[in-house]
Amino acid sequence: MKDPLSELIEFLRIPSISASPEHKEDVEKAAHWLDERLRAAGFSVEVTPTSGHPIVYAEKKVGEDKPTVLIYGHYDVQPPEPLELWNTLPFEPTIKDGKIYARGASDDKGQVFAHVAAVAQLADELPLNVKFVIEGEEEIGSPNLVPFVEANRDKLAADAVLISDSPMFAPGLPTLTYGLRGLTYMEVRLRGLGRDVHSGAYGGAVPNAAHAAAWMIAKLKDEMGWVRIPGFYDDVEPISPQEREMWSRLPFDEEEYRREIGANDTSGEPGYGILERRWARPTFDVNGIGSGYQGEGSKTVIPAEAFFKFSMRLVPHQDPDKIADLTEDYLRKIVPAGYQMEVIRYHGGQPVLVPTDSPPMQAAAAALAQAWGKETVFTREGGSIPIVYDFMRVLGAPVVLMGFGLESDNLHAPNEKLDLINFEKGIEASKNFMHLLPEYLKGE
Repeated sequence: MKDPLSELIEFLRIPSISASPEHKEDVEKAAHWLDERLRAAGFSVEVTPTSGHPIVYAEKKVGEDKPTVLIYGHYDVQPPEPLELWNTLPFEPTIKDGKIYARGASDDKGQVFAHVAAVAQLADELPLNVKFVIEGEEEIGSPNLVPFVEANRDKLAADAVLISDSPMFAPGLPTLTYGLRGLTYMEVRLRGLGRDVHSGAYGGAVPNAAHAAAWMIAKLKDEMGWVRIPGFYDDVEPISPQEREMWSRLPFDEEEYRREIGANDTSGEPGYGILERRWARPTFDVNGIGSGYQGEGSKTVIPAEAFFKFSMRLVPHQDPDKIADLTEDYLRKIVPAGYQMEVIRYHGGQPVLVPTDSPPMQAAAAALAQAWGKETVFTREGGSIPIVYDFMRVLGAPVVLMGFGLESDNLHAPNEKLDLINFEKGIEASKNFMHLLPEYLKGE
């Protein structure tokens, strides 16, 4: 195997954009690239076709009496647009100031390849059985992954599932994530007229779909940040005093947080801090809205149609399907008279809390601490990784979320990057974990 950084650069050059049909061959190329690297590391590999993009499964057994870790990641990436906002070409990896810039550098090629590099370096000294499941559809909702996991329950059986697709809390601070929010994503489409009409000839006498969309959005969330959907908060689990105290010790600077994202102020439910709002409170956010004339200059037209898309991040005990039902019921009550409405439900995911005292989590904490020379911190994450819940449900194995990225890595945005020190320490932490996991499992 070449040195890991050279290999990563080669991996990042493949434009494996799962959402783009024109990149289907590139996605397959990335799958076969992993196939070759894992075979070279001594693994048996299967590239399993699906109705979409392939799933790469690999395993290396060192002994029936040894524990097994299953490592999950994804090799597909988000589209790079808008290209004009990139300082370098998204699929020509560029190293600058100790960072590598490319689409997929942090999400998730750099993170998952750290584990591939780790097993290659351990070679014949691998101290436990290792399996990989690396998919090519995470960025489009993983439509084929859960069926694959359910159909291969016995093949994927493991003592722990290791996932690296999350951030460290701060540069140089080893971090384990123990909580993820769930997700419900929906779209509303409104029609008030058969066609757009002149605002002078018809204004004041006919429905305006843009107004209707605005009215409905205003009734879904108030100006203080509270979601107005009846029953939305019924199953929300309160934040424990222990968690509040633990999070208060994290090195969080609100002013720096605002500066980094270019915000003049923060918002959200009163009575909760920023980390609490991000990690342990549910949300409602409009993600897209459109109606009427969008071109240069003016056009005096009343739009016949409007749409808005929104996501709701959910916390433990909130069920995505139940929240979608409550939301759709409420939408049908608040849609103004005279409008046809279509409600579309997209992909969702269950919220997850992982016990921090499980042997795999404790082994991971020790592995990260050894790599960084600092005590590992435990945090939640505001985003969603739906497969975590499904791994726990189907395989019954504890999950470890060991992230090597940073919040500032520009995931899904122009100029995505990964700090090279995080990549190097990620390889080291992965090797440490593989040595430590058998010892911690013995102490159960």
